[in-house]
Amino acid sequence: MPRIRTEKNRNWTKEEKLRIINKNLIDGLSTEEIAKEEDISGGMLRNWIRKYLEFGEEVLVNKKKPGNPMCKYSNKKKLTKEENLEYENMKLRIENELLKKGYLMKGDGTVVKFTK
Repeated sequence: MPRIRTEKNRNWTKEEKLRIINKNLIDGLSTEEIAKEEDISGGMLRNWIRKYLEFGEEVLVNKKKPGNPMCKYSNKKKLTKEENLEYENMKLRIENELLKKGYLMKGDGTVVKFTK
């Protein structure tokens, strides 16, 4: 029976992953029992165990996701002079990259058409 998700995606720390993995490796519990107890996917747990056995503890550290760099500027109501310049610079760099790829920009860059 599939696991029914009750919340958003969770971020597991290295210590939490190691604690859960040790339930299987040290305590000898099955992955299905642990997955049900911790409310996680059995496939994800088996993947953690496989990576841990193959590469060690360091592979359990979460990778930092880059996210949208423009978000920190576009969500603020009042930007400082320096932040405003950085925001404009970033928008121009994106526009330049799109033009290199063959996109046509109109106005302030909100309407984009493919020209190839």
